[in-house]
Amino acid sequence: MIKRKLSEVISSKFHQGKSIILIGARQVGKSTMLKLLMADQQQVLWFNADEMGVRTLFENVSVERFRTLFEQNKVIVIDEAQRIENIGLKLKLITDNMPEIQLIATGSSAFELANKVNEPLTGRKWEYQLFPLSFGEMVAHHGLFEEMKHLSVRLIYGYYPDVVCNSGAEKQILHQLTDSYLYKDILEWERIKKPDKLLKLLQALAYQVGSEVSFNELGNMVELDKITVEKYIVLLEQSKVIFRLRSLSRNLRNELKSSKKIYFYDNGIRNALIADFSTAEMRQDIGALWENFMISERVKYLEYNQKWVNSWFWRTTAQQEIDYIEEYDGKTIAYEFKWNPKKKTSVSKVFTKAYPGAEIEIIHRDNFDKFLM
Repeated sequence: MIKRKLSEVISSKFHQGKSIILIGARQVGKSTMLKLLMADQQQVLWFNADEMGVRTLFENVSVERFRTLFEQNKVIVIDEAQRIENIGLKLKLITDNMPEIQLIATGSSAFELANKVNEPLTGRKWEYQLFPLSFGEMVAHHGLFEEMKHLSVRLIYGYYPDVVCNSGAEKQILHQLTDSYLYKDILEWERIKKPDKLLKLLQALAYQVGSEVSFNELGNMVELDKITVEKYIVLLEQSKVIFRLRSLSRNLRNELKSSKKIYFYDNGIRNALIADFSTAEMRQDIGALWENFMISERVKYLEYNQKWVNSWFWRTTAQQEIDYIEEYDGKTIAYEFKWNPKKKTSVSKVFTKAYPGAEIEIIHRDNFDKFLM
């Protein structure tokens, strides 16, 4: 079994008087990780809110009813908690009135769960996000040398647990995930009348990984207005399918000031959307794949290690650019991602002049491990 980095973090927060909220896309392993954690706990009661009977149990509740429902259990897990009406208020009721109970709630739809729990549980919760498996977790599982051998496979098929654990069935699993399952919550709760448009938008974003995106242009491509495109993108971000990176603009008049790039949390999902599983050696888009892999894996590393940074890309109207920039503790580091370690790379002198204190690092397939661990 592959140990998840978050398991240690979450277990360290048990019985501190706060609820634990675990967010993540469907099939990233939330339930599996918690069941492993619960194996070491006693008096655990598990509810799966995908079941109608469980949702009925949580209707018209009171502190007295909760005490009867939970009996002598010390840990209560509510899986897919966003499906319970007014879940935030009910979690607050339990947390405030039953401090002896460790409450854990998971949600596959951050937009739905977060909207319902943030205000009621202010100051009463620890919140974490679980991603597909990470490079660091796989290195911890079977060693750096072994995981480096799988690099080309990870670039194509990604890190979803079922994909990693079922060699030979990757395409079928990814097809099932991208055939509306991964974002079915959006379709259900937002009552989207044209799901084909959502798929077309995802495909358009997949083709534009590593490039700046324009909501107007995307709208023209998928026949949606700009406002609807932005709404769909926000929903896809909140459901942890994609994320955006904004442009850095401080010192130069010709810096792009409101541009954004959009990346996928998982390369396999991106490739499944465009139905391209050709090998890394044959790819015309290897640069975009590498960039998406590096940035998405960096997001996991920063989140799991609780490192708080500001991050951007940088570009000017003259097309000078830096792939990725981080700023923390008064320090700025600019990163360029190159798949081929032998390819000559030059960093924009305009950038180094505008940001003289910035460090510059070139990340390629021979040295990327230090960037992700």
